[in-house]
Amino acid sequence: MSLLTLPEGDWIRGITIRQPWATCILAGKNPENRPVNWPWRGWMLIHAGQKLEQPALRDPLVATAIRGRELPLGAVIGVARLTDCHPDQGPEKCTSPWAQRGGHHLVFDDVQELALPVNATGALPAWKPKPDLVTQVLQQLPDFRP
Repeated sequence: MSLLTLPEGDWIRGITIRQPWATCILAGKNPENRPVNWPWRGWMLIHAGQKLEQPALRDPLVATAIRGRELPLGAVIGVARLTDCHPDQGPEKCTSPWAQRGGHHLVFDDVQELALPVNATGALPAWKPKPDLVTQVLQQLPDFRP
C-alpha cells in the first residue's frame, strides 16, 4: 500500500495501552477501560506501551487471553475501529467481564492483529500517527479498507 491510497483527513489515531491489556484486546478483550469519555470515533492503531503490568498477569481472565502470545512493548500490534465510548452502566447492561465499574468503556470492532509488531513511540491519551507509520502497519493488512 502506498501513501497515495491512504484516505485523506483525520481518519486514524493511535492508542497506547500497557501490556498485557493491549494483547488482550487482540484476543477479544472488549471494552477497553478509560477514566474519561472519548468523543473521537474511527480507526485506531493499537500500540503496546513500554510498560508491562506484572500483577495483571496473575488475573485468570488475562492469563487465558494471552496464553501462548508474545507481549511486545513499544510497538503497534494491531488495528481496530473505535465504534463507541460510554460511561459504565452497571453489570446489568455492561456484562463483559472486562468492564471496570465507574469508568468509560471504549468499544472496538474489526480488530486485526499484525503478524509483526511495528516499533513506534506512542503517547497518551490518543495520538495522530505519522503517515509512514500508518503505511508500515497497513502493509501487513492487504485487505484493510478504511
